[in-house]
Amino acid sequence: MKLFLDTASIDEIREINRWGVLGGVTTNPTLVGKEGQEPEKVWRQILDEVDGDVSLETTEEDAGPMYEQGVTLAQLGTNAVVKVPMTPAGLEAGKRLTSEGIKINVTLVFSPAQAILAAEIGAYIVSPFLGRIDDAAADGMHALRQITEIYAVQGYDTNVLAASLRHPMHIVEAALAGADIATMPFDVFAKLVKHPLTDLGMDRFRADWKTLQDELLSELENEKEA
Repeated sequence: MKLFLDTASIDEIREINRWGVLGGVTTNPTLVGKEGQEPEKVWRQILDEVDGDVSLETTEEDAGPMYEQGVTLAQLGTNAVVKVPMTPAGLEAGKRLTSEGIKINVTLVFSPAQAILAAEIGAYIVSPFLGRIDDAAADGMHALRQITEIYAVQGYDTNVLAASLRHPMHIVEAALAGADIATMPFDVFAKLVKHPLTDLGMDRFRADWKTLQDELLSELENEKEA
């Protein structure tokens, strides 16, 4: 399972990229708006920084303008993936884009039925929003498991991207459910590396190493005085 960062912050992206585990990035209009810069400048920075897929979301509501915007976004970089919403217009525009060889990510998916529609138009990625499904008093992970099972049974090539993940166990559960990709905000990504026993182990190793160095230094000083 690839790990994606859900952000438009170039600083956050560079930090996780240094770890060597960043598989790609997902963005949306809200995240881009937080950066306070021209959207195209933000997108180009991210595309240049990241080797993997970068999802850039359309903002037009009608199929025709959405398609035209998608073509423009796809031309920003070879790793650009165009995000379209799970709406009739999004499906129409998405189908036109995929027919021209442009990779799309169908976003705002909340049910297995919607995921089937995304696969049927040849989507490269489908993004079920697990946390938001939970917010609606349903089971996001159950929906994810249904989607991955349906895709396996039907032989769909669409990658399942688990989105709206809010804590490390979401990532673990998404991996167990068979998600191809998990995308998460920076604070959740940073928590993946954290464990109290790791911190305790590092503290112990540092203390033992310092004790050894102190003992060696003391022995060396005694030898000089002898």
